[in-house]
Amino acid sequence: MAEPGKTKFQIDLRRYLREQGEDRNLTRVICEIAEASKYIVNSIRTGDLGVAGTSNLYGEQQLALDVLSDRIMRKRLFHSGVIANIVSEETNDIIPVSPDCEGKYSVAYDPLDGSSLVDVNLAVGTIVSIYEGCDLMQPGRNQVAALYILYGPRTTLVYSTGKGVHEFGMNQLMEYNLLRENIQVAPKGSIYSPGGQRNLYTPGTEAFVRELEEKGAKLRYSGGFVPDINQILIKGKGLFLYPHLQGAPDGKLRLLYELNPMAFLMEQAGGAASTGKRRILDLVPENIEQRAPVFIGCKEDVARAEELIAAHG
Repeated sequence: MAEPGKTKFQIDLRRYLREQGEDRNLTRVICEIAEASKYIVNSIRTGDLGVAGTSNLYGEQQLALDVLSDRIMRKRLFHSGVIANIVSEETNDIIPVSPDCEGKYSVAYDPLDGSSLVDVNLAVGTIVSIYEGCDLMQPGRNQVAALYILYGPRTTLVYSTGKGVHEFGMNQLMEYNLLRENIQVAPKGSIYSPGGQRNLYTPGTEAFVRELEEKGAKLRYSGGFVPDINQILIKGKGLFLYPHLQGAPDGKLRLLYELNPMAFLMEQAGGAASTGKRRILDLVPENIEQRAPVFIGCKEDVARAEELIAAHG
């Protein structure tokens, strides 16, 4: 119930989680991540846009903002007292926090997805996947929560604990208030966001994109995974793809930090997420750097992509 004098849509994130009956420790994890985002927002607005002089696990040059955002997230998660293990796109291995798994959670996250877009002032985000206990190397269907935070013209947080997908907006006091409950996507969409180099698409993917174009689907691609997925969820239609490519059969996006949390959110909103051959959330990660192709969005569009890939390769 809302507090006297408050509408439901003035309810803040912590109170909403409590009213939904979420586990106290899980509520604390989500709220610590929300707290970290306040410092990340400030870093984006005022921080160093240069390189950090280091590389991450994938050999990619780290930006100063990547390193700082990772440090902020790690500090807040350690501070929560309810974390067993964490792993970040910016670290080389799983970092143990507590040997005690009982009642604790493990978190995989990308602290600043799309950070290379900050210097041209495009939207970026934080992506988070949460598991109960110590084990991070399990199928994404076992997530107990997933969320992302979008740093755009407005800062918004979209989360699910398996009870629907809900959006919160950061107000002028840097608190998150409820904006939308139970976000749903339609079975079919009319927009698409195609990642990867088109001339490297395999025949099935090319046939699928050609079919979308012939139907009049509009291309809407920002270059950032978080804003493109947010567009699909908030508009309630569309599809994002970063497929297997000629010479890159595993695509680009990472399973633990990017695909699993977004697939969990999309399925909770009534959509689907596939590699083009199988459900993303059924993949068992073999290592922390594992990548996979992805077709994610409206359920019927994802199914059609799978059909054409099966037919054409």
